[in-house]
Amino acid sequence: MMHRFIVLSLGIAFAVAAQAADKPAASNAPKVDAAKGQQIAAQICAACHNPDGNSALAANPKLADQHADYLYKQLKNFKADDGKPAERINPIMGGMVAGLSDQDMKNVAAWYASQTQKGELAKNQAIEAGQKLYRAGNAGKGLPACAACHGPAGAGIPAQYPRIGGQFAEYTETQLKAFRSGERANDPNKMMRIVADKMSDAEIKAVSDYIAGLR
Repeated sequence: MMHRFIVLSLGIAFAVAAQAADKPAASNAPKVDAAKGQQIAAQICAACHNPDGNSALAANPKLADQHADYLYKQLKNFKADDGKPAERINPIMGGMVAGLSDQDMKNVAAWYASQTQKGELAKNQAIEAGQKLYRAGNAGKGLPACAACHGPAGAGIPAQYPRIGGQFAEYTETQLKAFRSGERANDPNKMMRIVADKMSDAEIKAVSDYIAGLR
């Protein structure tokens, strides 16, 4: 019981921290325009992510139905700004966003957020282990349940946690390993780095496979 309380407490702590870190600021900027975002996506993003955000390749994440705030943050993080290096290093994405304005990125995010995701299927290998990790974490390691932040169906919470349900298992696995190694470090308050650091390769693979089938 105490172990479960600790894991739940960690999940709550991450939720509170993310709310403080990702709370959007008030702005007088123009309203987002998904139609303009569609035009930009067709010219720049569609080759890798498809026009509707349902990528055909596991190396390129599905963007359809992802929270607009999260997509906008990632686009911002890929872009070097005023001589400062990008928070999220990716040569391909860095080149793609280099010419986009802040409003362009908001419009693209709005477009992909408005699309319907075509989810993946959970793999049969270690699906029970993945389900247990996702729903209950690993109390022995102090590993919180993924569901504590991303929800029981992987839908996430807008402006706080991304949608992960239905994502390519291979992509999720790659990102978790990148967080664990520190190669990816654009998570607020190191939340995902702290979580991934507690996970073995087998646990990462099992939970990634399970997440792919969530709806």
